[in-house]
Amino acid sequence: MPSRPGRPSDASKRRSGKAAYHRVLLKLTGQSFAAHGGSGIDLDRVGALAHSISACYQLGADIAIVVGGGNLFKGTQAEQHGMNRAVADYVGMLATCINALCLQEAVERLGLETRLLSGIEMRDVAEPFVIRRALRHLETKRVVIFAAGTGSPFFTTDTAAVLRALQVRAEILLKGTDVDGVYSGDPRTDPKARLLRHVTYDAALQQGLKVMDSTAFSLSKDHGLPILVFNMQSDPRNLQRAIMGEPIGTLVSAVAPPAYARSSAAPRVGRGARRGK
Repeated sequence: MPSRPGRPSDASKRRSGKAAYHRVLLKLTGQSFAAHGGSGIDLDRVGALAHSISACYQLGADIAIVVGGGNLFKGTQAEQHGMNRAVADYVGMLATCINALCLQEAVERLGLETRLLSGIEMRDVAEPFVIRRALRHLETKRVVIFAAGTGSPFFTTDTAAVLRALQVRAEILLKGTDVDGVYSGDPRTDPKARLLRHVTYDAALQQGLKVMDSTAFSLSKDHGLPILVFNMQSDPRNLQRAIMGEPIGTLVSAVAPPAYARSSAAPRVGRGARRGK
């Protein structure tokens, strides 16, 4: 049974305090909700995500989540077919709400308290986004899920993730994807491509490395918000490793922490985010 509003749940009393961060924002791509290489929603995959989030909650970090919707609808593709861009973006926002509701239900089945906040009003299923309300939920140790992006068209969910991270004062943005991190080149065509363990904001821009869209990346750079790009699908424990501060994936920040400074590059493994054109 969930705890009464305003009080931490029983689960919060069992938290270990091993997290390297007090508060994180996790960005989940829409593809995280689908079977590998597919579309739609794979409830087994959603359940696995919920278990990863629950395990990380026990480490002691406050967790906020922004979800994408590309597994259900891609606004950019719809625009190519002649659909009005603003309308396509709103349809995409509704897709993120579907993913968010599935994730919320799966997390709550594990005994954690959650709150779903939406950038567009749908009061029967989600609270409207209000920054003070979001902060209060995090302070009372609820898992907060943000849906519907920024609530405005022409902005990606990556931009929404950076914006929400800054608003809730997260120490780092964790971008969970199906790739190992950011590479120096395209590992599918370049045998010399290296998985970069750390890259500065300026180096990412100069080298054309694809970390996030330009609006999201510029916003994170301007406010010094670190971004960790890592593979959530290859190993369900990777999210825990990220929250505990282990050097996995690719960290984008102004300065490399000691753990990343010792290994600025790693051998090519798996697939990775490739250099932008």
